[in-house]
Amino acid sequence: MRMALTLGRRGMGLTWPNPAVGCVIVNGGRIVGRGWTAAGGRPHAEVAALAQAGGAAKGATVYVTLEPCAHTGQTPPCAHALITAQTARVVIASRDPDPRVDGRGIAMLRAAGVAVDIGVCRDEAERDHAGFLRKISHGLPYITLKLATTVDGRIATRTGDSQWITGPIARRAVHALRARHDAVMVGAGTVRADDPQLTVRGMGRRRQPVRVVVSHALNLPVNAGMFASTAQAPVWLCHDPTATTTAFTDMGAVSVPCASANDQVDLRLVASALAEKGITRVFCEGGGALAGSLLQAGLVNRLEVFQAGKAIGGDGTPAVGALNIDGLADAPRFTCAAHQRIGPDVWTSWDISS
Repeated sequence: MRMALTLGRRGMGLTWPNPAVGCVIVNGGRIVGRGWTAAGGRPHAEVAALAQAGGAAKGATVYVTLEPCAHTGQTPPCAHALITAQTARVVIASRDPDPRVDGRGIAMLRAAGVAVDIGVCRDEAERDHAGFLRKISHGLPYITLKLATTVDGRIATRTGDSQWITGPIARRAVHALRARHDAVMVGAGTVRADDPQLTVRGMGRRRQPVRVVVSHALNLPVNAGMFASTAQAPVWLCHDPTATTTAFTDMGAVSVPCASANDQVDLRLVASALAEKGITRVFCEGGGALAGSLLQAGLVNRLEVFQAGKAIGGDGTPAVGALNIDGLADAPRFTCAAHQRIGPDVWTSWDISS
């Protein structure tokens, strides 16, 4: 099952709106098939593994990280494919809460005489599938907030100089994190100040994440670099419904109207709109204002903090904008999940505390 989980991670950021599933088929103590959900979501992991196994799938045990689907979409159900291949046993890490599945895949297999075990490496699988599970259960994507700061929590000097706080090894790790997400999100201020590309670079040809810009009035420069490459990497603009979009949609950007209040787009509505469009995992690389707003809205599920051995001082730009917190008990609480040195910098991962 851990091999299946590793295989499934190859699809992270590439398979949305489908989950990134991994599958391993074993017969007679030998691995006869391996597969993971392909880019774009088809074929599914089970179908890929069965194709590799061929006739050796008969009587085999199948290890899959999420319950096989039981409905006909663009392709027939994976549960049916496993039955047709005459597999003997299916070991499932986690059930699929999608109403079209939700136990139906398991029931279909058992009705056909296939033995089914559930829950092997469940916690690991649910971490890997957190974006898909959150979209199905809560109608929201899993949001990771990345911060690249000095030791005193600053992201730019008093003049706005911010390149580069962390070193090249940390920056390459950020590209790897982008690659594992369906979308990268920033605010209008970051586009104006940095003109970022927000693409995954140095990792071969691949499906690029959707670049999401949150801007109430779409006060963005039309000559920003990202608008010149919408055919290679999509750009979605989340904005107030009254904003004028023509200049950007003419260049291939997608308009995603979201209601606003006090000249600020409602970020919970932004998250909901992204989930409705199939986005399961969002990597936020915006400035301090967007970071603070996401934290205030309770939308951040994970922090990825890259900290450099530099100090800028109180006149620099803070990594997180105002949260209007009076008491420590009201502060968002995270639990350290991982901590490592990365070149001259330190990388710490934090999960939201339940």
